[in-house]
Amino acid sequence: MRALFITFFTLFSFIGFSQKAKILDQETGKIIKNVSVFNKNKTKSSISDDNGFIDISSFNKNEIIFFSHISYAELKQKKTTIKANNYIVYLNKESEQLNEIVLSVFKNKEKANRIAEQIAVISLKDIQKESPQTSADLLASVPGIKVQKSQFGGGSPVLRGMESNRVLLVVDGVRMNNAIYRKGHLQSAITVSPNLLKRTEVIFGPSSVIYGSDALGGVIHYYTKTPKLSDETEISSQLFSRYSTVNQETTTNVTAELSFDNWASLTSISYSDFGDLQMGENRSHGFDNWGKVHFYSENINGNYAENPTENKDVNLQRNTGYSQTDVLQKFFVPLSKKTDLNINLQYSTSSNIPRFDRLTELKDETDNSSLKFAEWYYGPQQRLLISPQLIINPEKNWLDKGTITFAYQNLKESRIQRKFGSLDRSYREETVNVFSVNGDFTVPLAKSRNLGYGFEFAYNDVASNSYGKILNISNENINGFSDDFKVQSRYPDGGSSYFSAAAYVDYRQDLSKTSTLNTGLRFTNTQLNAKWIDETFITLPKNEVETNNSAVTATIGYVYKPNKNWQLNSVISSGFRSPNIDDVGRIREKSGNVTIPNIDVKPEFAYNAEIGVQKYFNDRRFRFGANMYYTLLDNYIQRDFVYNTNGTIKQVEFDGEFGNAVNNQNKGTAYITGITASYEGRITNNFKTSGFITYTKGRTYDTEEPMSSIPPLFGQFDVSYKRDKLSLGARIRFNSKKDITDFNITEGIDNHDLTPIVDANATEDTDKYYGSPSWFTLGLNGSYTMSENFSVMARLDNILDQHYREFASGVSAPGRNLSLSLLINF
Repeated sequence: MRALFITFFTLFSFIGFSQKAKILDQETGKIIKNVSVFNKNKTKSSISDDNGFIDISSFNKNEIIFFSHISYAELKQKKTTIKANNYIVYLNKESEQLNEIVLSVFKNKEKANRIAEQIAVISLKDIQKESPQTSADLLASVPGIKVQKSQFGGGSPVLRGMESNRVLLVVDGVRMNNAIYRKGHLQSAITVSPNLLKRTEVIFGPSSVIYGSDALGGVIHYYTKTPKLSDETEISSQLFSRYSTVNQETTTNVTAELSFDNWASLTSISYSDFGDLQMGENRSHGFDNWGKVHFYSENINGNYAENPTENKDVNLQRNTGYSQTDVLQKFFVPLSKKTDLNINLQYSTSSNIPRFDRLTELKDETDNSSLKFAEWYYGPQQRLLISPQLIINPEKNWLDKGTITFAYQNLKESRIQRKFGSLDRSYREETVNVFSVNGDFTVPLAKSRNLGYGFEFAYNDVASNSYGKILNISNENINGFSDDFKVQSRYPDGGSSYFSAAAYVDYRQDLSKTSTLNTGLRFTNTQLNAKWIDETFITLPKNEVETNNSAVTATIGYVYKPNKNWQLNSVISSGFRSPNIDDVGRIREKSGNVTIPNIDVKPEFAYNAEIGVQKYFNDRRFRFGANMYYTLLDNYIQRDFVYNTNGTIKQVEFDGEFGNAVNNQNKGTAYITGITASYEGRITNNFKTSGFITYTKGRTYDTEEPMSSIPPLFGQFDVSYKRDKLSLGARIRFNSKKDITDFNITEGIDNHDLTPIVDANATEDTDKYYGSPSWFTLGLNGSYTMSENFSVMARLDNILDQHYREFASGVSAPGRNLSLSLLINF
């Protein structure tokens, strides 16, 4: 009887007084071990066990408990709150503290105050606040990023004066850049819907040590939403819907998540329909006719119109609308305590996307009705990603944790065009299959030392097809085709491939409590093969080409923190970009210039030096920062004219017309320098503010020309108010003038001919065009959380209805726009 009483008493004591909390990762729902738990005075402390449990029975009822882990943001919670949450505690990998953001842009988790490079992080809260129509619009809100648009269904981010194939796009650890990423402007950034994202990270400057070729200007890493595990079966869903007045946009996103203790699933489908874009009417820049659309082509969706149609609303940019569908499916399966499997399926497709700047191109600048193209549009832009990923945590001396990512990507794009006065429609279609595998691992050396290493293999197979169809017209309608004709393919018609292999090592060490050293080394080898068959239009010195290029790149960074309110960063790094299929073998026409292949183009290199400073105020509630850099480009690639032996510009035929031959050529040296200054923080408990200014300059040393893609001075200032369920905000965006003498006229990438005309009779472009006018806009935003499951958001952008164009863009920016959004959780 006595033994039974003791057993009962012990069991009662355990139930009554032993209170175990379970600590889980907010993102994945997995347990977190080795979490330090203590009270404010640190008189009570403990560490969570291998199953994520921690006994908190020794803490008082109203005592605040601190949860700390090296890979997570510190959490403070009252014991009563923990009890109300059924003794479940979630830790996040990011924090509201300005210096506590944990980054994974370096493949391995790391805190910002140990990283020397300039970085930016867009959280899920930021994405919801911005409520951008596309991911390109989201990037435009990041300090230091300028976005160019040739058509509304696009967006080419510019980082430190570099864009397109000099900026690396990554989604969930998989490189999006492929063998036909071109020099100029790209629309690939929009193929990941912002509604599928949980986070975006940006690293500025050459980062080829970690990411390899293509990262001269920087890296943009998209992270999509991920399902998480749950001890109890949970089924949740979310509905997001938005309407915008400026282009009659309707967007709907539906997300469903299934959470179990041994697997989880997340399905997210987003659909956006964008109508034609209304530009601003207030032309305070003084050019009353600039940007107005007087005539447009009605030859869309199978329609036929022999002549251009007069536009009744000259501020409505006809042929800018399109639609896009994005699908994300993820599975998360813990195979064991030390191995997890992520299965990532993504699919994005669009309708036909009209190329607005080409559809408004005139044959005669004095006649607004003399449109050149009846049809010029991109066919559906399709991207398929299948990517299984293994996350391993062997906790061995030679390997602590790591990730192995396999990926298959299938990408399709096409270009369809036809001129007014002709029934010849040309088609150019490209398909790229990309197979890749990369591994990223860390080795435990000591608490203050981190060693990372990894590898990457990627194989690109490119198929380029082209053909022409002659329209058959009956009763002013298209009635099939009457004949076929030959069309020059955009890339080698015999097929081409691009293979890259790389290995890297990355080392980070705290030299003292006030300083951290960052170093890295990478070896990359690329191999390119291409074959041309048809020589009807272009004849090359040889029809088959094989190239093999290798490079070693390195970086060294130093972080110095003399006290908790100051941080000084310095970086010296190198990067390179190996020519891809587009550099070597593209053929296309623009503004009377025909780009032809150059099989002899070589890699370009970048050598970068930068310094940064961070100053914190008011107990680290306010931060001011600045980053200044200088990048030297060696053997840089630039498009230039091809000359005959007698010194005249070579003429080549393209789609029935002759134009000046240009190709990608290696030049000497050039530089890009600039600075981004930014601030953010709290004015009071309810008011926050942030802002930035970016200045960039770039010129060539050998030809003394301005570099392409160098934006003018630009910036943004925000102030926001939050109290209880209500959030309000205001924003000013501005852009200074870019004089025509600062445009690169030779390449044409800056689209100087789309700026205002000041002297139509001038023979020199620098006398004929004005350049990019300055502008500024005002905007308001707000949100109200009506309940835990229902929120409404609104934005009013470009309140003054200013007319402006982003630098180098072929489409005018949106006018006054009211956007209304709903977010519902089920």
